[in-house]
Amino acid sequence: MSDTIARPADTVRTLPRVPPPMAMLAELTHRCPLACPYCSNPIALTQAKEELSTEEWTGVFAQAADLGVLHLHLSGGEPAARRDLVELTQAASSLGLYTNLITSGVGLTEARMNSLADAGLDHIQLSIQGVSPESADRIGGYKGGYERKMAVAGWAADAAIPLTLNAVCHRQNMGEIDEMIELAIRLKARRIEVATVQFHGWAERNKQVLMPTREQVERATRAVAEAREKYQGILVIDYVPADYYSKYPKACMGGWGRVGLNVTPSGRVLPCHAAETIPSLSFENVREKSLSSIWYEGDAFNAYRGEDWMPELCRSCERKKVDFGGCRCQAMALAGDASATDPVCIRSPLRDRLTLEVEQLSAPSVVAMNYRGRA
Repeated sequence: MSDTIARPADTVRTLPRVPPPMAMLAELTHRCPLACPYCSNPIALTQAKEELSTEEWTGVFAQAADLGVLHLHLSGGEPAARRDLVELTQAASSLGLYTNLITSGVGLTEARMNSLADAGLDHIQLSIQGVSPESADRIGGYKGGYERKMAVAGWAADAAIPLTLNAVCHRQNMGEIDEMIELAIRLKARRIEVATVQFHGWAERNKQVLMPTREQVERATRAVAEAREKYQGILVIDYVPADYYSKYPKACMGGWGRVGLNVTPSGRVLPCHAAETIPSLSFENVREKSLSSIWYEGDAFNAYRGEDWMPELCRSCERKKVDFGGCRCQAMALAGDASATDPVCIRSPLRDRLTLEVEQLSAPSVVAMNYRGRA
């Protein structure tokens, strides 16, 4: 079924009918002490003076709860850079939202962790860049980051807040996956997400130093499979494989505008964290429109919903309800056209070109990392 709404110039547009979103990513700030070269934040970072206020964020949370959102991910940048983090967590919790803090750990103290627990924080997702101070601090671009993360994990355990480790993997650390999983066990995490880097934002600038080799990817896939068997019932291991080495694209975000939405520090509402890389789209702001109207009627959200936008290659494919044509931002980055078949797909006419590019990028290189915010 679909809804028909009046549009300017007496045109009529039929919008796909979608359920309410399950999750919302609230990017509270782009401020962050780390300088990860794969950061998913945009190249043009939002300044502190542009950020939504405490009252504005609280209003957005209330709209999200009314809209049907169940999971609220408090992210950044580094959300601990917000002095009102505890207040925002308490506001979200009072609305019945399940709160997940996505953090580097830097900016948290034991007292602040206890305050977050008292405010109703349901879960903490802690990033790790490596399994030693040397590797982690080099990749994160922040001296002392690793030691702070270890302390934060301990404080979370003491406060009885469930812990997930988020390990973004790439050529610089992919040989440490076994050790990362062992670290999750030692830190009493309930879950680890082994996520191969996505080449958007700052990672796009660092392809030559971050692109894993085929051998690394195959070894990582085996390591995850073996660890899942070894730690079944003890540790949940989520795995995001390397797109560029896959036969088919993944269903990015569960399909465009189908499951969740992002709100940027300044209030723009996006279908995914990288959507601003598609220049043809414009994004509405919660300072000007309701979250509900943006979700259901926003042009950006409806741009790639349903099947009408799909090229014939995707529209006639039996996988169109499995991967929904793949990642629109990846199609933009690799094909220069957000409505093209994701070039990762083995059926894409650009697949051979992508394979050659990956082989070249994954070759040994002496190029230095381009750290976030330092370009």
